[in-house]
Amino acid sequence: MNPAGMMQFMSAINTFKNNHPKFASFLGLVVKGGIPEGSVIEITVTRPGEEPITANMKVLQSDLELLNSLKDLKP
Repeated sequence: MNPAGMMQFMSAINTFKNNHPKFASFLGLVVKGGIPEGSVIEITVTRPGEEPITANMKVLQSDLELLNSLKDLKP
């Protein structure tokens, strides 16, 4: 990623943190503590005027390997 792109990305991250401080803090705690194999990640989306939609996944070793390979890609 070029320096200008990195600056834009960091600005977007800071905007997200300012707009959603509780969620950003929650994500930080989860990532800091690690997500071991067997953990369940669940997300619910509630669109205005619609019923909530929920999905979940159990973290597998292959998921952790994918995340680790993505970490190696950062500049």
